[in-house]
Amino acid sequence: MAQIRLIHIGDLHGHLVPRPNVRGDGTGRLEGGLARMATLIARLRAERPNALLVNTGDTIQGSAEALFTRGQALVDVVDALGPDVFAPGNWDYLYGKERFLELFGPGSGGPGRSSHRWGALACNVYHDGSDRLLLPPTAILDLDGARIGFVGLSSERAINALGPWVTEGIRFSGDAHEIPGHVADLRTAGVDIVVLVSEFGLAENILIAEDNPGIDVVLSSDMHEETHQIVRTTTEALVSEVGQDGTRLGVLDLTVGDGGITDWSHTLHVVDESIDPDPEVAALIEDVRRPFLSGADFRPHVNPINGSVLSRPIDEVVGHTEVALHRSDFVDGPRPAVISGTSHDLIAEAIRVEAAADIGHLRGFRYGTHVVPGPIRLEDLFHYLPVGAQVGVGDVPGAAIERLLENSADGALNPDPWAWKGGWLHATAGVRYRLDPDGSAGERTSEVTVRRAHGGAEEPLDVGATYRVAGFFYDAAAGKVGPLDAMGAVEVLRRVAWRWTSPRS
Repeated sequence: MAQIRLIHIGDLHGHLVPRPNVRGDGTGRLEGGLARMATLIARLRAERPNALLVNTGDTIQGSAEALFTRGQALVDVVDALGPDVFAPGNWDYLYGKERFLELFGPGSGGPGRSSHRWGALACNVYHDGSDRLLLPPTAILDLDGARIGFVGLSSERAINALGPWVTEGIRFSGDAHEIPGHVADLRTAGVDIVVLVSEFGLAENILIAEDNPGIDVVLSSDMHEETHQIVRTTTEALVSEVGQDGTRLGVLDLTVGDGGITDWSHTLHVVDESIDPDPEVAALIEDVRRPFLSGADFRPHVNPINGSVLSRPIDEVVGHTEVALHRSDFVDGPRPAVISGTSHDLIAEAIRVEAAADIGHLRGFRYGTHVVPGPIRLEDLFHYLPVGAQVGVGDVPGAAIERLLENSADGALNPDPWAWKGGWLHATAGVRYRLDPDGSAGERTSEVTVRRAHGGAEEPLDVGATYRVAGFFYDAAAGKVGPLDAMGAVEVLRRVAWRWTSPRS
């Protein structure tokens, strides 16, 4: 019998250092930090020599350090953790095809098991216009006499928030149709178990496993769920997901025999203050952060997406909050994140006020951070807004706003996970409506009202009227305010990010 340990991390979203946990079930104490994670990984590897570290994606986006180095800050630190297998998430393609292949393509891995950094796999990501894959679809690793087959699924979508221009030259398939063939090939090659490493999200990964009985284990990312207990599918597959921001780490210990998995145990570890930071990784993190922090080593950085310049240290205090800021409560929490959160409420309202608009809009991003009542630092805002957008304001018909609310609700609350669009309900300021999560498509929102700018009265949404809407703007999507087509020109508030965060009292 082979004794195999799978160590599972995922959805780091650019977090290098600890952050507080102010979720409904949190204590406010610091969690996460890749130096602490490194200590825990080393301990787990020492306990079981036949251990593999698996990273399930969305790693090199989500912070100022990630954005302004095009992912290099995270790559340098995660290299020190030594992942053996990696399934990229959609945000790992943020810096374009050329940069992705530079980081994870052929020859990026150096000496070791794979010629691709971190053993990157994806069976559903192609060079556009062809059937050539960007990465190997599968890998077989031999451990303790067992042959472990891995198949990688990257995201099922491009980066919808920005648009297809970000991933130009790349084609994603979104229905996992490649999986049966690769599972069959691995079985023909004589593997003892098949592990799906996937950034499709927990709900869809469960369905994929149930449609493919040859899968034994699924290590999942994308939805930021925490599986404190393993999910068992109807096909007996074991499914794990490990939260976000490096605050959780999963361990799945397997006993593998001729018939596959004969025994298993699972632990979801909290990465917290009880774990001492690894001094070498802590020093590496200090090095990559130093040019971004106050002091003699700070230097300006150019945003690779829009060319704007970071001219202020990210540890600078730019505001204060009297309430905890986050969007992370689970469905049974006091304020389910799929619906809303204080952080997105703040940002949507800031967009609305600064643009003097009737409505402020922000997509329902799942990434972010947590901020305790007190100072807000610039780096906190980059965790919430790390993709390089300006704010645009334009006139939008009421009918488009009505469709936006319904499409957002359907994309997050449809009972069929395959109909989800990625992310949660969009955040809006200046809009109030009644939401029926169990309603039918097109009938989930009702009693919509809009509070007009400049102290205007709250009034029912008029589908025939025109409203001033402010939201994300990208140069490559001229004429749009967020996902909405504007009627006429869009005014761009290019320095609004700094004005949002200036203390007002």
